[in-house]
Amino acid sequence: MSAAAAARGLKSVARAAFSWKPTGRAQQTLAAAVSRSGVGLHSGARATATLLPARAGEGRYFVVEEARVAAEVGNAEPQSPLCTTLRSGSGGARVRTVEHLLSAMEALGVDNCRVEVSGGDEIPLLDGSAQEWVEAIRGAGLCAAEDIGGQKLEKLAPKIDEPVYLRKDDCFVAAFPSSQIHITYGIDFPKAPAIGCQWFNTFLDADIYSSKIAPARTFCIFEEVEKMRGAGLIKGGSLENAMVCSMSGGWLNPPLRFDDEPCRHKILDLIGDFSLLARNGSQGFPIAHVVAYKAGHALHTSFLHHLSGETSVDQGTLA
Repeated sequence: MSAAAAARGLKSVARAAFSWKPTGRAQQTLAAAVSRSGVGLHSGARATATLLPARAGEGRYFVVEEARVAAEVGNAEPQSPLCTTLRSGSGGARVRTVEHLLSAMEALGVDNCRVEVSGGDEIPLLDGSAQEWVEAIRGAGLCAAEDIGGQKLEKLAPKIDEPVYLRKDDCFVAAFPSSQIHITYGIDFPKAPAIGCQWFNTFLDADIYSSKIAPARTFCIFEEVEKMRGAGLIKGGSLENAMVCSMSGGWLNPPLRFDDEPCRHKILDLIGDFSLLARNGSQGFPIAHVVAYKAGHALHTSFLHHLSGETSVDQGTLA
């Protein structure tokens, strides 16, 4: 699909509909280094991600091939199939499948972090959820971050001031003013009755995330696996790190952790993608009621571009 054709399908209202608000809390970082290793979802290569403390104001960033890639929406590739990919400028170093790790860091309040990636350019998939990242972060602990002068910096948060939405066909992301973070997400897989249409609604804090969202694993449709592998994708996917559902036979590797585990996983992805709105140690996920339906990584990040006014809808692309 050309950029022009993709843009014609987009409908939206409002841009730059948010403002930065003080939280009254200091920016945080990890109290100690921690690492996890595993296969990459798409490459199939074994990789290690080492999370290290970072100074206040540095934000979250990856180091891959000795290059620094900031976890900011301006670095998100617009057409990255089945994952979120960050790249440091045109032709620069990239890091793939960052959404689960970023989701855990955003929800648990790791505002500043250096993530060193070795063994490839992909973050380990682990069990397909964010649960192991939550355990790693809580094992390392958190502390107030200090800048190079030894000063603590206040954490800011984006707050939605007026309704804003972005839609393509019957898929959309919308955000409405709210006093706290509230997420409503819907999915619909009519060809896979075991998934079907699901909705999940939740408020967001570290405890809710850890118990209700982080354990939800990624999933795929069995009949689409060979096509994806033929396209060079999901080489590292398996029944041990993804839930697989057949259109006719249902789940191939039960039991589910939740009846609506697929929908909860989409919220996990949304939190990771929306964390890219963060800058300089701020919060990424906006204080808002975010409602999404059949939205994937491309629409998530296009919404952030649209919200922040970095690119116009007429110039946007969707995968």
